[in-house]
Amino acid sequence: MSATALAGCLGFGIAGPAQAANVFRFAFQGDIKSLDPYSLKESFTIGMHGAIFDSLITRDKDLNIVPMLAESWETPEPTRWRFHLRKGVKFHDGSDFTADDVIFSATRVRAPGSNFTTNVPSDATWVKVDDHTVDMVLKSPNPIALYQFSTWYIMSKSWAEKTGAVAPTLPSATSTSYAALHENGTGPFIVSEHQPGVRTVFKKNPNYWGKVESNLDEAVFTTIQNDATRVAALISGEVDWIEPVPLQDAQRVNASGTAAVMAGPELRTIFLGMDQSRDELKDSNVKGKNPFKDVRVREAFYRAIDEETIAKRVMRGQAVPSALLIAPVLFPRAAEFKRPDYDPKRAKALLTEAGYPDGFSLGMDCPNDRYVNDEAICQAVVSMLARIDVKLDLQAQTRNKFFAKIMRKGDYSPAKVNLYLMAWSPASTYDVHNVFDSLLQTPSPVTKRGQANIGGYSNPALDALADKIDQEADPKARQDMVRAATKIYVDDYAYVPLHQQAIVWAVRKNVDVFQPADNTFPLRWVSVH
Repeated sequence: MSATALAGCLGFGIAGPAQAANVFRFAFQGDIKSLDPYSLKESFTIGMHGAIFDSLITRDKDLNIVPMLAESWETPEPTRWRFHLRKGVKFHDGSDFTADDVIFSATRVRAPGSNFTTNVPSDATWVKVDDHTVDMVLKSPNPIALYQFSTWYIMSKSWAEKTGAVAPTLPSATSTSYAALHENGTGPFIVSEHQPGVRTVFKKNPNYWGKVESNLDEAVFTTIQNDATRVAALISGEVDWIEPVPLQDAQRVNASGTAAVMAGPELRTIFLGMDQSRDELKDSNVKGKNPFKDVRVREAFYRAIDEETIAKRVMRGQAVPSALLIAPVLFPRAAEFKRPDYDPKRAKALLTEAGYPDGFSLGMDCPNDRYVNDEAICQAVVSMLARIDVKLDLQAQTRNKFFAKIMRKGDYSPAKVNLYLMAWSPASTYDVHNVFDSLLQTPSPVTKRGQANIGGYSNPALDALADKIDQEADPKARQDMVRAATKIYVDDYAYVPLHQQAIVWAVRKNVDVFQPADNTFPLRWVSVH
């Protein structure tokens, strides 16, 4: 049976006559694991939450900060931010949005179980001035305190208390919370149906407070894991938008006459992380020690990987090799850093110097439905490291299983992974601060930093510099600090940066969409005609 025929037989639960005037159907390789907006810091999920929830401030199409639930704000003193809240805003259940909801959300987002603890400064105290004015008081000045607010969505205090959803829960939680399956936001869309792993239906919110650049009455999201089936569904008209587009199918989509590929640069950096915290690696033939604690081993892994070949062959040219964990467009001094040369002979010599002349074996974790050609990248890494006698047992898994396994829990306990492929986009702040805060600073339940630092990389000098970067208001002094902190992790071979992948979508020609560099796919910017 052909992929097209298979698509028609499956129907994805979305075929048939439209029940609304303007219906948009879209498909992604993964699912919307949870409707709890603090559950998973992952761009597609964040984008879907942005359809049903609003934040105090948001980002426009150029990624500039603009008002949302906060109409305006000021800093009456260096450590106090005052937000003037929009009046007349209603949650989907009809209740009023007030300062109480902001204060509740500020507590909930920093609570154990949240994957967004760094979105609100950990030292912030929230004070209600009146029902539509709230202060954020900090212990020290923070010039970018609200940079991450655009992905901190405001929840209803009364709804959470009534439904038992006061505490956030990660996707890996053994029991499903009410907030994972239901929502009550203030956004332009209301979820009328949610079947995790199958489909989610968004309906237009007729009482939305603002103007929306969308004419959609309904949007139907469907999970389609199989690449061929996803492409067939687009070309046949069963869905209007898909991501990702298998790179080998781009020409077929463009030749269909009904759909086209959209490709643009993305902020996200694909990288390899290594367990540098445990005293002994899990599932390795090296006993009693952890090879990744030796910088020579980390450098060997870096030099053994031919990223140019990965970019050209695996990614078919839809990737730009990177020396850093941040896209160059977000760091003016990125050009000062270059990738170490691909040099398997030097890599083998480094392993020998470190005491592993015969190499060693270990496990590797990789998603197979999250990033462009993610499993293929990992397979290439397995082959390249085999040339220096490193034997990898690759565990490729769905994004839900992968993130549930690797992400740190609320107690910041280290994940049980040795080597893993992941990606990061500083879409919370669009600033290098986010990379240091999330990926590079020492993981700590006290500071709330390092939540996505899965491998436990730790360097006190970098920690100290990153803390100063958070507070430095002078642009030049701040960039000098960023440069110094960047040199620390580059010299430490803290990670193996691979590339910035291109955003590759495919959309039918009767649909207008906007493709932001953070790849969050905002429904509020989609129209059909």
